[in-house]
Amino acid sequence: MNLSLLTVGKTDIQWVKDGLDVYVSRLRHYVPFSVTEIPELKKVSALTEAQIKEKEGELILKQVGPADILILLDERGLQQRSVEFARWLEKQMNQGARNLVFVIGGAYGFSSAVYERANGKISLSPMTFSHQMVRTIFAEQLYRAFTILRGEPYHHE
Repeated sequence: MNLSLLTVGKTDIQWVKDGLDVYVSRLRHYVPFSVTEIPELKKVSALTEAQIKEKEGELILKQVGPADILILLDERGLQQRSVEFARWLEKQMNQGARNLVFVIGGAYGFSSAVYERANGKISLSPMTFSHQMVRTIFAEQLYRAFTILRGEPYHHE
C-alpha cells in the first residue's frame, strides 16, 4: 500500500518542516509515503470563502485517482485513540487498499465536491491546530500507528 499526505499550501514554518521531515523519513521504513503540497491560490482577496474552497477542491481532486481511498483530516471526523487508529490503518491494508490519500485542506476547509468524493474523515483532536502543524502531528501519528502494529516500543500503553 502507498500512503500519501496531500496539503493545501507550502510548509513554510521551518520547525514544522523539520518535524515533518523526521516523520516522513521514519515512515518510509514501513511503507511508501509521500507528501504533496498544492500551491496556495493567488489573489484570494477577490474571492469569497466558497470560491476559495471550490478552487482548492478542484486542485485536490486532480491529485486523487479514481481507485484511491481518500480520507479527509477534518474537525468533524472520527476521533480515535492511537491504538484504534493503528487498527483502522491495518484494516485498510488488509482490505487491499493500494493508495490511501490523506488530505489537509485550506483555511476554510473542503468543498462539497471533496466531501462527496471522500471515503472517510478523521479528526486528530477536538481542538483546532494550524494547518501547518497538523502536517507534523499527523505524520507522527502515522509513524506511531506502524510502530504499534509492529509491536515496537515507541508507543507506551
